Amino acid sequence: MTPIRFPDDLLDLQAAWLRTYADLARSPAHAGTTPLRRRLITLSCAIAAHPFWTVPGRSTATRVELRRRARTRTWATAA
Repeated sequence: MTPIRFPDDLLDLQAAWLRTYADLARSPAHAGTTPLRRRLITLSCAIAAHPFWTVPGRSTATRVELRRRARTRTWATAA
């Protein structure tokens, strides 16, 4: 199986999505979370509309791999 090469900007978008989701999860229920929720929606749309997904053969497994790699990248930059 050939390794998937994700564009850096797509990895950056997914890493930003993961950070935003973590920020939202840490926010108290009474805190104003609307900006974080809006950012998640914006990032989700940008990820879904990225030209990378126009290539035939991209699957759910590819999206899972994107999240895994972005998570690894996020942890590496946080350390």
